[in-house]
Amino acid sequence: MSMTIIILSIIIGTIMTMSSSNWLMAWLGLELNMLAILPIISKPKTSRASEATTKYFLTQAIASAMMLLSSTINAWQTGNWGILELKNKFSTTIMALSLMMKMGAAPVHFWLPEVLQGTTLQTALLITTWQKIAPITLMYMISNNTQPTILVFAGILSMIIGGLGGINQTQLRKMMAYSSINNLGWTITIMAFSPNMALMNIFTYIIMTTPIFLMMTSMSAKTLQNLSTTWTTSMTMTLSIALLMLSTSGLPPFTGFMPKMLILNELISQNLTILATLAIMTSLISLLFYLRVAYLIMMLTPPTTTPSSTKWRTQNQKSQPTTMMTPTALFTTHLIPAIPY
Repeated sequence: MSMTIIILSIIIGTIMTMSSSNWLMAWLGLELNMLAILPIISKPKTSRASEATTKYFLTQAIASAMMLLSSTINAWQTGNWGILELKNKFSTTIMALSLMMKMGAAPVHFWLPEVLQGTTLQTALLITTWQKIAPITLMYMISNNTQPTILVFAGILSMIIGGLGGINQTQLRKMMAYSSINNLGWTITIMAFSPNMALMNIFTYIIMTTPIFLMMTSMSAKTLQNLSTTWTTSMTMTLSIALLMLSTSGLPPFTGFMPKMLILNELISQNLTILATLAIMTSLISLLFYLRVAYLIMMLTPPTTTPSSTKWRTQNQKSQPTTMMTPTALFTTHLIPAIPY
């Protein structure tokens, strides 16, 4: 019963923020959302989970305070609390920074890898997907008033940090956290020039990330070493994770290539060729750690003696629900024909 109330609070908080036209209601929705997810993060009852909960709470509280400061200054100068009326340059800058902190984009990204590492895989999925919807919606609403220089700088920085941070990781949750930072970089960069494309990019990312986390949960894979022996549990799922990783990296002909191609096309059409080149170069950095995972799973011959412990199937192993996993995995690899143009 308590879990139902918590999940309902998370959903209501996000919907309240998305549907509000007033900064105070948007802030209230974000606070409800944050307070509801804290018990879920701290559920494992370990010191790592308590640490992750504390870090998440402090970061989100600071971001909320910045959000209130920004909207109050704007209301003081314009006499309006409307979200679309954020005209003051100082207010828009502080608001953009607070929303970046809420979603975990660079340069205020430090909490995301640590929080994901301290939680379960299901909670990590919730933080990297659902929890980003409300801040992205608010950023979409203020995108016309935000200075493009700030968004582009934060976007490029997120791409670089997301790429470099993921290279040396062996923990899958931290790797997915840096993957999230990298993808947010693409979203924030294009938010300044084509907000609709930014929304398409983030929702494509959510569709791609969901089956990866669900499959890792199903196979109890938390490190690269675990992932290298998952062929003993399910060969189909192992190959699917490899394909999903390649799709998330943006390689054609997978779905992940679609938003990146459209974003680069938009940047070049607006004579921002240098920015497009920088984006391509940073995506090559992130491609390195995705390929590393795919190589580890697909290219190393599995049925051989391995020094690492393997997880074998058992007769009483409970069946994992595939309601969400199967359709999202299919969308992740086959949506290229749905490109708008």
